[in-house]
Parts: sequence; structure tokens; C-alpha cells
Amino acid sequence: MEFHASLAAVRMHFWTETGWLVFVRDGGIMSSRILVLDDEKEIAEVIALYLKNEGYEVMLAYTGREALKMVAQQTPDLALLDVMLPDVDGFRVLQKLREKHRFPVIMLTAKTESTDKITGLTLGADDYIAKPFNPLELVARVKAQLRRYTKYNENNPRQQENTIDFAGLLMNRDTHECIYNERELVLTPIEFDILWLLCENRGKVISSEQLFEQIWKEKYFKNSNNTVMVHIRHLREKMGDGRRKSDFIKTVWGVGYKVEK
Repeated sequence: MEFHASLAAVRMHFWTETGWLVFVRDGGIMSSRILVLDDEKEIAEVIALYLKNEGYEVMLAYTGREALKMVAQQTPDLALLDVMLPDVDGFRVLQKLREKHRFPVIMLTAKTESTDKITGLTLGADDYIAKPFNPLELVARVKAQLRRYTKYNENNPRQQENTIDFAGLLMNRDTHECIYNERELVLTPIEFDILWLLCENRGKVISSEQLFEQIWKEKYFKNSNNTVMVHIRHLREKMGDGRRKSDFIKTVWGVGYKVEK
């Protein structure tokens, strides 16, 4: 359904939908609280209506400053942020949120350039939806992010130890699953271990020698660097979009490799 559909039609479409997602907060059962930030009021209200009809509580904001003020007063379980806003853009709002909060954030934008998507994911967004979008898909993405967030943030030390979730990358050491920008990557055990090591030490440069000796468990020789380079190249190809390699893994020339924080 497109956004020009009447609100009454939207309401009727969702009135019989089931499968509400609930959370426990302060000992009682409550619906998840979702922040919707969009300066186009008609779109914001339609999104809010779809979410409310799925049982969610909605915090509606039309400017970045208004959204940040709301979050300071009451923390949501997930945020939907428009990029183009009249005061501060959605990326800036995302940056401010990530200073204190780890709840899922889905970016909404009319822009389709891959650079905008990369910017959002790099700053800490969990998903990215381009306008115009199907509200049914948006609700499905919201549910998926909330399920993932609760699954990987339960009070389970081993589970937290064995998962990495940042900048669009989700890795699970127990299941050997790796998802990047909502796409499953099929990695060899060596590729998985290299990516895990770099992410576990993100912000730090890991030399080829360190990588080789920790991953292969063998002594490093001069030609060992070629082995490391080949595996890094394969990782970049698999993490790329099919047209070009990913720059998720940075090369620090003459030193080694790193993943940005």
C-alpha cells in the first residue's frame, strides 16, 4: 500500500493482524516503545498508525531536537530516523543517540546512494530503508530488529562473549553465522576467525604476523604475508556489494589491518 492511501483503509487492513511483540518492563507486560522521527507529518502518522495497530507504543517527533529531547525523558526500544530533517540531519541524531544508547536504529531516507547507507551503518544504524517503502516491510523490519536485539542482549555472559554486533555486522561464534548489512556471508573457518579477531580488536592495528600466528597457529615466515593477503582479499570480496570490494577492513600500509571502531 502506498502512503497516499487513506488512514481509514490502513486501519482496516491491520485491524485483524496478530503476533504482537511484547516486552517486560518494570515487572509488567508492555508493548515496545518506538520513536518515529520524520518531518513529513503524513508519512510519520501513517507509520505510527501501522505500529500502533501492531501493539507498539509510539513516540512521534518531527525534528531532530524534539526527538533527542524525547529520548532524554523516556528511552525507546527502537528508533526510526529520517535522514533529511529541517534542523539537524538524521545522521547527527544517530550520533547523539549512540553516545548513550544501544537500542536498534533504522534509518529512513529518500536518498538511494550507497554512500548514505554506508554512512548510516558506520555511525551505528542497524538497518536502512529507502523511501518510498511498503509499510508492511517496515513493520517486519522493526520486528526483526527487536527480536535480534532481545536475543543478543539477554543477561547471558557466554552469549555476549560469543557474539559481535556493530556497524551492520552480526557474528555468532557458536553457530558460525555471519550477517553483514542484512546479507548472510558464507565464510570459511579461517575467514571467520580473521574477521572475528579484527572486530574483537577494532580500532587497533593487527599485523600480518599477529594474524598468521594467532589464526594459523604456526610460525610466521616472509611468504606467510601472501597467505594473509589472499584471505583478506576474499573477505573484502564477500563483504562487498558484488560490484566492488568492501572497505570494512582497512589496510594500514607497512603495519597491518584494522576495523574501525
